[in-house]
Amino acid sequence: MEQIEKLFPIGDSIAPIDKNNVVSLVIAIVLYVVAAAVAGVFIGLLTKIPVVGFLFAIIGTLVGLYALGGIIISVYRFLR
Repeated sequence: MEQIEKLFPIGDSIAPIDKNNVVSLVIAIVLYVVAAAVAGVFIGLLTKIPVVGFLFAIIGTLVGLYALGGIIISVYRFLR
């Protein structure tokens, strides 16, 4: 589990998450949601390009999954 947590650094560097600090959990979740939204808007514009639009659609899906994984790991760190 420690290796997976290294892939999601927000819980370590920006908002260190511990069981007694709900604010850090909320900050981490908001950061993941905002990052996914900004990337989604940008990638949504790039999917309009005919030749590489499909590739950007796949990248957008991966960014969304990364944000979801980050939120799940943040909640796990908070509950542990």
